Amino acid sequence: MRDAPLRPRRGGHLVVPALSALMIALLAAGWLLAGRLVDGVPPLVVAAGRTAASFVVITVIALLYPRSRSDVRAATARGGSVALLAFLGFFAYYSGTLLGTGFIGASRVGLIVSLLPCITFVIGVAAFREPSTLRKVLGTVLAVVAACGYALADGSAVGGAGSRAGGGALVGGGLLALGGTFTYAVYGYVYRRRMADLTPVAALPAVTGAGTVMLGLTVALFVPLGGVSLADWGGIAILGAVLTAPVFLISHELILRKGPLFTSALALVVPFLVRLGEWALGREAAPRPLVLLLLLLCGVGVWLTIGGARPAGRAAVEAAPNERHTGKGPEVHTQQGTS
Repeated sequence: MRDAPLRPRRGGHLVVPALSALMIALLAAGWLLAGRLVDGVPPLVVAAGRTAASFVVITVIALLYPRSRSDVRAATARGGSVALLAFLGFFAYYSGTLLGTGFIGASRVGLIVSLLPCITFVIGVAAFREPSTLRKVLGTVLAVVAACGYALADGSAVGGAGSRAGGGALVGGGLLALGGTFTYAVYGYVYRRRMADLTPVAALPAVTGAGTVMLGLTVALFVPLGGVSLADWGGIAILGAVLTAPVFLISHELILRKGPLFTSALALVVPFLVRLGEWALGREAAPRPLVLLLLLLCGVGVWLTIGGARPAGRAAVEAAPNERHTGKGPEVHTQQGTS
């Protein structure tokens, strides 16, 4: 299949900066709202409601365009692929990252999700024989070490979820978030192999719909809903419809205009904004210089990992489905993490 060139820039020179700023703001706001919600609402309820709201918005947008309707039907007909993608990219990703947020806080989970390009690189080398370079290896090691150091250095901050938890909860929450980010990285490869011939806006209704069913059944069977207030449901709806669904669409537009490297690099700003936002909201103590340094080093490591000389067209095709959530959202499927 011939690589497609990046989409020519349309609408003036301010379109890309405006979309970039909007995506960063939506991602950071999504993590902050998710962190507040999981303080009082079971994380799986937040995951299910967020996915359901995103499904409704994306489906409506897809059906507004007659040319995409046949692709929506084609994606829906691929039942096995849809189920696998829904499990990897929504059920496992959102469950892991939101459960992790309840233990260690949004900023720490956001930083773990920002490791998505590094994890994707490791999976690609180990399982899919993707090419490797010394720069990518060093970048991955630096990012992972800095992220672990950040979690430990910032673990004693007062006022946040992570500070209220002990060392075991810190490790457990980190593993949950890391596991969700891992499944999201696998999701990217599966999507590329099974849905690359369809546009994301056509494939996402089926995948998000299946994810909603999986998460909804889990909540109905195992999670009590009696303590969820009307205000909580409103916050969940806003998280999915206003903050998560638009990120899917914006990130894919930026991938088409500027490529996946540019889009992934934007997400490196998100953990900084989330950490500062938690401080401003009184959820965490002010970040110490060491904490900010480790955040910066993690960002540098991810930058080294996502840098490279891949052809832009091929990279755009490979990265089109990819979060911190980057959740892993995350939430759009870009090599960050998404939402």
